[in-house]
Parts: sequence; C-alpha cells; structure tokens
Amino acid sequence: MNIRGNIFGATAIILFATGFPAADKLLQTWGILTLIALRNLLALILMISLIFFLEKSVVLRKLPWLKGFWIGGIGFGFGSLLLLIAQAMTGATTAALAAAAMPVFAIGLEVALDRRRLSVRFLLAVALVLFGGALAAGVTVGDSSISLGFALGLLASGIFAWGSRETVKSFPSLSPLTRTAVTTSGMFGFVAIPCFVAMFFQYSWSAVGTLDISNVGLLIIYACLALGISQIFWIKAVEEIGIGIASFHLNVTPFYVMIIVYLFGSDWNWMQVLGAAILTVGTLLAQLPEKNPIHYSAGQS
Repeated sequence: MNIRGNIFGATAIILFATGFPAADKLLQTWGILTLIALRNLLALILMISLIFFLEKSVVLRKLPWLKGFWIGGIGFGFGSLLLLIAQAMTGATTAALAAAAMPVFAIGLEVALDRRRLSVRFLLAVALVLFGGALAAGVTVGDSSISLGFALGLLASGIFAWGSRETVKSFPSLSPLTRTAVTTSGMFGFVAIPCFVAMFFQYSWSAVGTLDISNVGLLIIYACLALGISQIFWIKAVEEIGIGIASFHLNVTPFYVMIIVYLFGSDWNWMQVLGAAILTVGTLLAQLPEKNPIHYSAGQS
C-alpha cells in the first residue's frame, strides 16, 4: 500500500470538502457563472504565484499551456460547472454524493485504458466504497434528490475522472503544481466567455455578490483551498496510486462536509460515520497487493 499516495488523496479531499459549505453560502448572492469564473481565476493567480516563488527555474511561457487549456477546460472547467449547477439544483449533500460516484468512472477508465484486471476482491471493495458513499451522503431509497441535478453531478464525476487521469498522463515531466497551473488556465477560460455573455444579457447566473469580509473569506476557502491547493494534492495522489484508488477517497467527501458543518452548529450524523468506516474498509481492501498495480508514468497511454 502506498501510504504517501493515500495521505495526498485524503488531504486533497478534506480541502475539497471545505468548498461545499462555502459554495452553499456564496450561491445565496452570487450567480453560478460568476462564482465559478472568479473561483477559477483566483486559483490560477495562486498557482502562477506559487510557481514564481517555489519553482523559479520554470519558464512560464514554455509550459504546455494549450494542451493544459484543453484538458483543464473540458476535464475540470466543464466538470466543475456541472457540479456547481447540480449543487444549486439539489444542495451540497446530493452534489457530494454525485461526486462520490466517481470510482465507477475511474475504474472504467483503468479497465479500458490501463489494462486493470477486476478481481472479485477488488469488485467487492468498489461495492463497499459505493455503499459507504451512499450512507455517508445520507441517501435513502426514493430520495427526491435523484433527479436532473443528480444526473448532472454524475456526468461531472465522469468528466472529472477523465481530466484527472489525462493531466497525469499528458504531463509526466511537470510537477503537480505546474500541472495544476496549466489545467487551471483551461478551467478559467472555459467559463470566462459564457460568464461575460451572461453578464451582458444580465442573466441571473451572472449575478455579482457582495465582497464583504465574510464573502472574501468564503471565496478564499472556495478558490484557494478547495480548488487550488486541493488540486495540487489530488494530482499528486493520482500519480502515486492511480485514478481508481484516488477516487475512492472522493467518496468520503460527504463525511468531511458533515464534520465541517457540524463544527458550525449542524447535527452529528452517525449514519455518515458508518458510511465513512465502510469506505475506509473498501479502500484498504482495494489496495491489498495485486499482480498488476496501476501506476502512471511517462509514455503510458
């Protein structure tokens, strides 16, 4: 078991989870397009600033911006837009559940592209992860949240799985920070144009909220922690343990969201604790030694 890779994955998802309650608050006054465009712009500025201070040997103009723009625009820009629309339609918990369905898509990619062999043990682990994710998100049979918003969230998960794998595969020589920077440019570019169009026609999705101290703090959490820093750890986790196992960590998102909102006065949910425990068992079971482990390296297709 790659302990370091799992630590990267857990750290990424804890930071990612902080964005859900922050977005819930921000969506009360901000339009979807303006919020996600500002989020991506702030994250891009942060990534470029970090490269300037931490990786001074990197020449920004020589980075593969065009390819990163394409992968980031589709894999993360379009995906994150769909997820935010899903959250606006259904709420933070249901959006987190849809995001937690990502292992299905991630494992599918590894089977199709990385020649992963599906053993009975691994399939059992996937089942535990999905079941634990459903419990962690508090979903019950007949839940009205299984709707168009949830379907958009599922689509976002599949696109995000592709983008995560493609980022690692396409830029093997770049650091996680520079990989995140070039793909974040696409995330911003993808939503910038429709955002400006929506603002021109004064659509509700282009509403600009207030920038008081509270909202600025929420924007820093939503953009810098839940996207920028989280993405760096996430890309590193995908590189270390593969998109399939890394995506298992994503299923713990609803549990982390529950802990965060609990700290601010919401109720504790033991069913979500049980779901997180089942998720942990499934994640550990999936990482028992295999004959053909998945590890992304240069030249893998």
